[in-house]
Amino acid sequence: MIRPLLNAAVAAVMLAAAPGVGADDTAPGPKLVERPQGARTGLVLNTLDDKAALQLSQSVIGKPVGDHVLLDREGRPTPLSKYGGKPLLVNFVYTACFQVCPTTTKNLQKAVEGTVNVLGADRFNIVSIGFNQPFDSPQAMKAFAFQYGIHLPNWEFLSPAAAIVGDLTQNFGFSYVATSAGFDHMNQVTLVDADGKIFRQIYGETFTAADLAEPLKAMITGSPIPPQTSTLAEIVDRVRILCSVYDPISGKYRTNYALYFDIAGFVTFLIFMVWLAFSFMKNRRSDKIQSG
Repeated sequence: MIRPLLNAAVAAVMLAAAPGVGADDTAPGPKLVERPQGARTGLVLNTLDDKAALQLSQSVIGKPVGDHVLLDREGRPTPLSKYGGKPLLVNFVYTACFQVCPTTTKNLQKAVEGTVNVLGADRFNIVSIGFNQPFDSPQAMKAFAFQYGIHLPNWEFLSPAAAIVGDLTQNFGFSYVATSAGFDHMNQVTLVDADGKIFRQIYGETFTAADLAEPLKAMITGSPIPPQTSTLAEIVDRVRILCSVYDPISGKYRTNYALYFDIAGFVTFLIFMVWLAFSFMKNRRSDKIQSG
């Protein structure tokens, strides 16, 4: 009884505290497609259809991720199902990129480090996938991670076999096209929920901790509590996560104590309503016994 009651309380307050979708519709949109330097010099023979790429990217939301098997930086087979049970961030890079992919990776790193501080590294995983095969080998991905200082314990760099790149990128809604100067490609981070379904696409070169932490918070606090987990400890930690809010001035998260009072008030209200219902049923039962 206590477990679903507290889950409902946390979920309800989370919905009340969450910012409205599309609240900042007037803000300029992120840069969805990245083009290599050659796109500005007249060298490009092919360009990505931006509209079709965005349509594909959005069309996969809500769909499950296939159990593709890739190689990690040590060349070990790594099925994507390994990351089930926790939210997963996925982005695609090519290691020969000297401008956009390194910039995006470093910006993602900064945002993820802030997110780790709020949620904890054990709450979610990140994978970067090299789509330019056979050149984005495990060795190349390892060198790429080392060169840009990616050492987070929950971040892995993976290499797919050339034969599955098409199915893999289609599954994630990631579009790219080879040009004479590199690749035109979607600039996106895909959020996969704990059930292995694509939850959201985030676009652009730059990310803040809020861009990633807010949807991750929604996935974590809204998911069922695993049976093997201590209910009270898990609820307390989820409340801590839920009550952390992003401060755009400092670029860090702080605790919003007002939400603690909201949650406490809502839980108190639910307990009162349950007690009221219980008392009503008890009195009705007593009246029936007396009248009988």
